[in-house]
Amino acid sequence: MFAFFLTSIALTSAGRSRKRLLVDIPKGGPRDALQVFANGGIATLCAIVAGCITHGGIPSETAYALFWAYAGAYAAATADTWSTEIGSAFGGTPRSLVGFQPVAPGISGGVTVLGSAAMLAGAAWIALVSGEFFIVTAAGVAGALVDSLLGATLQSMRYCPQCTRPTETATHACGSATTPLRGLTWMTNDAVNTVATLTGAVVAAVLFLLR
Repeated sequence: MFAFFLTSIALTSAGRSRKRLLVDIPKGGPRDALQVFANGGIATLCAIVAGCITHGGIPSETAYALFWAYAGAYAAATADTWSTEIGSAFGGTPRSLVGFQPVAPGISGGVTVLGSAAMLAGAAWIALVSGEFFIVTAAGVAGALVDSLLGATLQSMRYCPQCTRPTETATHACGSATTPLRGLTWMTNDAVNTVATLTGAVVAAVLFLLR
């Protein structure tokens, strides 16, 4: 948990001057309750359930699977955060994971070479801390890829008629109200992050049970 949150806070400050110019995404700042839940809620649930079933005397194999699910969830959150923070600050022009057309820096679903390297590094960092490299790294990468895929397809995206460009904000930086462009209204960035961490948790648990 600390390996995720401390590095995420540090990376939020990286390339701050460039990130101030990203007009198509919500401005960064302290994490609100929804962001904290989206990144840590699944892992916390895994820890609570593992504690309950261990207390109830259920075989420890299940509890161990949930431990790796906990690590996998944080690996996915870390991989996605490192990719976003480093990629948007230093990665150049990203391309959509679906179709590979250029998108504005910071827009969900966009990937860069540097951001992808940061994604792998973030997953590997949590894997090293947890003590299980392959399972946790694979889970983290899987979760981050699902995050990017959903960001490029189902995540809610809006359109600024004044600037004629897609955006993730209800009111664009120019002050104009935006209109729905694609995706599901309820599929916000926080919802996508929750699905990504759930993916990381499930992949880690399955790989542990199949090892």
